[in-house]
Amino acid sequence: MEPLQDQEPLAIVSASPHIRTARTTRGIMLDVCVALVPALLAAVWWFGTRALMVTVLSVGCCVGFEALLRLARKRPQTVGDLSAVVTGLLLAFNLPATLPLWMVPVGALVAIVVVKQLFGGIGQNFVNPALTGRIVLLLSFATQMSGAWNLPNGHSWGADAIATATPLQLAATRAPMPGLLEMFVGHRAGSLGETCALALLLGGAYLITCKVISPLIPACFIGTVAIGSLLYSGFDFTFMLQQLLSGGLLLGAIFMATDYATSPVTRSGKVIFAVGCGLFTCLVRFWGNMPEGVSFAILLMNLLSPLIENCTAPNVFGEEKAKKPKGAKKNEA
Repeated sequence: MEPLQDQEPLAIVSASPHIRTARTTRGIMLDVCVALVPALLAAVWWFGTRALMVTVLSVGCCVGFEALLRLARKRPQTVGDLSAVVTGLLLAFNLPATLPLWMVPVGALVAIVVVKQLFGGIGQNFVNPALTGRIVLLLSFATQMSGAWNLPNGHSWGADAIATATPLQLAATRAPMPGLLEMFVGHRAGSLGETCALALLLGGAYLITCKVISPLIPACFIGTVAIGSLLYSGFDFTFMLQQLLSGGLLLGAIFMATDYATSPVTRSGKVIFAVGCGLFTCLVRFWGNMPEGVSFAILLMNLLSPLIENCTAPNVFGEEKAKKPKGAKKNEA
């Protein structure tokens, strides 16, 4: 028999996490940036160089604010993890091309300083930073954020465009909607990153293939809106497709509802979270005063995410659920 000290230990006792991976935060954020490239190219194609200006300014402000705040608080720099770049891209994708450039830093300040860094940095924020920045801009500058939208003439690189309404605004007034093919390829009015469904689906497929996100939340979110649209319209499939291709549904479901820090980690929690996002989106779109509800729906479910996660957390292995003692109801009464 070999000496005991020469044998490998039967079990290794260590602090969690016990399952590790070679993937890093920087690698994950880089994958998200790659997935957003098709939507960025589509935005520049349809809205011209103005879209690129808004995007570059948003990313630059987010990275700059994070670097300056970390420096002021004498904390290690985190701009290298690319999370600020992702926040800047998502914020820009939620803005119209016509937005005055001086308003972009306001949204970046809210997203990075208030929502992200003041709550501890990446992973500590309780709501999505980019969405919060967008909502603050919407509530503060409603005319500029939801007024005249630009519909490009063809695919020119200039600023030649005509003012129009978004498909959801057209639907609210029962005006003629753009064709489904136009909405699929992005030739419609809207925020920079939400118009081209094809580009967003390509980015989502890339993230799922790389296992950066699970398809569970996007599928349940989009599926809930699809079912709600069918029920609301009396099973009008054209109306349902228009709802799926309109607004920020695909952008929100694929890139923002799947945020690690603000969505549940349990499988059943993800389903409840995504279905809740879909239900609130339908509630605002069909019965609310605003034509779009994706941002508000995700933000609300972000706030409920800790509760959902707590209610759906599995039992510790080997433990049983605590049982109420007999007569507890009587005593409570």
